[in-house]
This record gives sequence, C-alpha cells and structure tokens, in this order.
Amino acid sequence: MRSIWNGAISFGLVSIPIKLVNATESRSVSFRQIHTEDGGRIRYRKVCELDGEEVSQAEIGKAYEDADGTMIPITDEDLAALPLPTAKTIEIVAFVPAGEIDPLQMDAAYYLSANGVPAAKPYTLLREALKRSDKVAVAKYALRGRERLGMLRVVDDVIAMHGLLWPDEIRAPEGVAPEAPVSVREAELDLADALMATLGEVDISTLHDDYREAVEEMIAAKAEGGEGLAPAAPEETGGGKVIDLMAALESSVRAAKEARGETAGEEAAGAEAEVTELKPRRKAARAPAAPKETGAKKSTARTAAKKTAEPARKSTAKTAKSASTARSSAKSTSATKSTAKTAKTARTAKSAQSAGAASAKKQPAGKQAAKATKTAKAAKKAAPRKRSA
Repeated sequence: MRSIWNGAISFGLVSIPIKLVNATESRSVSFRQIHTEDGGRIRYRKVCELDGEEVSQAEIGKAYEDADGTMIPITDEDLAALPLPTAKTIEIVAFVPAGEIDPLQMDAAYYLSANGVPAAKPYTLLREALKRSDKVAVAKYALRGRERLGMLRVVDDVIAMHGLLWPDEIRAPEGVAPEAPVSVREAELDLADALMATLGEVDISTLHDDYREAVEEMIAAKAEGGEGLAPAAPEETGGGKVIDLMAALESSVRAAKEARGETAGEEAAGAEAEVTELKPRRKAARAPAAPKETGAKKSTARTAAKKTAEPARKSTAKTAKSASTARSSAKSTSATKSTAKTAKTARTAKSAQSAGAASAKKQPAGKQAAKATKTAKAAKKAAPRKRSA
C-alpha cells in the first residue's frame, strides 16, 4: 500500500519512524457527468475570475477570504514557519480506556507501518504495551495543513490510528429527541428484548452492499446492449401510518425467528415452556339461603293474615256491643210490659242477627259460620227467659 505521510511516533523519549497508509477505501460506484443530448463528458475547468483564462494546478495557490471578501495569500513557506511540533510527529499525550472515546469523534482510519528495520523493535514494544494495558493512546498529529487528534489501537499485529474530531466539533443533540412525553410499557420493553435476542449477533464480515451489487448488474446489462433490469416493486414502508407497536413487535419477533430457520414446532415448544401467572378470580356472589326465602314467605303470609284478621276483630267487637245494649234494655223493662219487651227484644235480636250476617258477608267464607254461631249465642243470651208461675 502506498504511504500518504511519513513521520514518527513520539512515545516519551522513544521515537518510532512510521509510514501512514489508508486503512479504508471507497467501493462505491462512481459516475461521470455527461451532456444528455450527445453524450459528451462534462469537465470542470479552473478559470481565473479576473481574466477569464484557464489556469494549471502549478499556478494555483492558497488564500484566506476575510469577512469583507478580501483574499489574504498563504504560502507553503508561511505554514512551514509555524511552531508546530506535530508537523512530522504523532505525539502521544495520554493512554485511556477505549470506552472513554466517543464514537461520534471517529473519523478516517489509518495503518501505521514501521519505517525501516531499526523501527521494528520500538514499534513492537508500543504494540505489546497497548495490548497488555487494554488501553488506547490519544495523540496529536498534523496532516494536510492542519493539526488533528488521533487514537492509536492494536488491530491484529498492526498499530492502527483513527482520526478524531476535536470535542468542540461535535454538535450537541438539541431539538433532536422527541419533544412530547412518551411512556413505554414493560410489555413493550419485553417484546423489544425478545426481538433483540432473536436477531442475535452477526459476523460483520458477512455483510455486503446490496445496492452496489444491483448497480453493477444494471451497468453490465446495459453494456451488453440491454435495457437494464426490470424495476423492482416498491416495498410498503408504512411511513406516516399509525401502527400498533405491540403487534409490530410481535410480528418482528416472528419474522426474525422464521429468518433464522426456527420452525413452528420450536415456537410452540417455547410457548408451552412459558409460565403465565394467572390473576386470582373474584368470588361469585352467593345466592340467599333457602331458609331465608321461606322466612320471607312466612312473614308475607303472616302480614296478610293480620290484615285479614283486623276487620274480623272489629266486627266481633261491634256484635258484642250490640248484645250488651240488648241486655241493658231487657233489665230496664218492667215485668208488666213483658210482652212488649219480649217483642222489642226479639226485634233487637233480629237486628243483631242481621248485623252479624252483614258482617259475616265481609269476612272470608271459612270464618262466616263460626261468627254466625257466636252471634246467635249472644242473641240467645240477650233474650229474657220466661219465669214460671
């Protein structure tokens, strides 16, 4: 691999000559701009704005544009005269745990190669020290006209360096998080955990760029005189639709299991193994006991009987009062008027019998006979007995 920078690693008083090479490369398909009418290629030409003439790369220099638009020329000699100790040196400033480096700071990656045989021993020493400490080195270096921050770590048997952004180059995530308060249920978290467990881990080396492969196939088809590939059917993304999160998570877990080759039988076995805690059932309300119903019926019957008996008592009292009136009339009548008194008593008795009969009509049929008998006896007692001569 071709080196892009030559210098040294400053490890305290130890200097390790190294060469810097790119650790990554772009594999994306690049395109050229053309004129759509005739297919001619469109090229960029560097033209001076003052005279309108095209200039070569050798005639192009650097300048800083001031706020008012003034151009301040900067030469390579000006930059070389700056007191920059890291111009040709990767200066290690600290060793920290890898977890302290924010991944947002990660930038380009490079391999550091020992430059010459004398550099092999100190290079290996630094590599093994990084391995044993389980830490990474934070360093400062200058590349392409500016000082940068880097992180050194061990990859296999090579020291790699990741360019880092300066802390003040990382934007704060203001206004990015959802503004509305959102609550997540435990059941949703459980399904999310299940989905994560089902997807499991992946070997990063097995992942590839499907889009790039599709572009290459399309180019190959058109190069052979074809019309390219048939347009793919658009997939339903569900954008803008309100979905049932629980249903989506359950479907995702099921799809992930099917993608991993798990059968329905395995899912059923897993479902049987799960233990679901049942909530205690509420006790049903008990029906009133039979004796209580009988007592209620008896109470109703007694109330009805009481209501029926009240008129009967009143009628009996009236009959007794009539009989008492008849006896008083019989005692106050003189013996000389016995015939008249007898007739009057007979009429009183007849009236009492009529009153008893009328009262009996109002009573239930079962008690009419008994009350009629009592009335007759009362009338018989009220009638005066004939005295013997």
